[in-house]
Amino acid sequence: MAVANPLPPRSVPSSSSESETAREFFKVVIVEDHRMFREWLTQMLSRNSDCEVCGEADNIQDAQRLIETTNPDIAILDITLKGSSGLELIKDLRARGLNTPVLVLSMHEETLYAERVLRAGARGYISKHEASSTLIKAIRHVLSGQVYLSDKMTATLLEKVSGRKSSSSTSGLELLADRELEVFQLIGKGHNGREIAQLLHLGETTVDTYRARIKEKLRLRNAAELYSRAAQWVHETGA
Repeated sequence: MAVANPLPPRSVPSSSSESETAREFFKVVIVEDHRMFREWLTQMLSRNSDCEVCGEADNIQDAQRLIETTNPDIAILDITLKGSSGLELIKDLRARGLNTPVLVLSMHEETLYAERVLRAGARGYISKHEASSTLIKAIRHVLSGQVYLSDKMTATLLEKVSGRKSSSSTSGLELLADRELEVFQLIGKGHNGREIAQLLHLGETTVDTYRARIKEKLRLRNAAELYSRAAQWVHETGA
């Protein structure tokens, strides 16, 4: 993990085509487990004269220390991180009283995760399939104090709140709590109960309880169906 020396917020001159006034300089922390994508994201953001990437991390522990040390204006993070979930990182940051705005940038199904990350405390969700210009737009949206979601996801949530549409997902996974979904994902990646317990810092009995709840909610009859369903979902979504 490389961490740049923290710099205080400052202003830089904007281009004449944008405005004659100064634009606020902002610092970004990137939390992403794929090194190649992390490097590309750093290079892309650094092309903006008012943006500095002040550090990178690929796991929750390093990310927490990095955010505490650098005090960035925004953190961009993925759902899938080494050892745990970005959802847990968002919750941990809030529990520690760190109010850094978080924008989730992920390849995972938007209809399954967008609402979850907002409930956890994030300020937006954007798919990795979007253009880089859309990411910059989302970052500036969050920095201005607003919440960023795609138009499609915004419409979906409004329909859900109004009661006209219960859910846009037909997979049944929207029924799972955040931790249950995380266990389901690890099952799909081939981890057994003991390994999941170690990765999530849980007791094996607790993991067994989560597996039982998952089977009940997804109407799966046994462990074989659970492992098959989870593996198929991981394969299809790249979770």
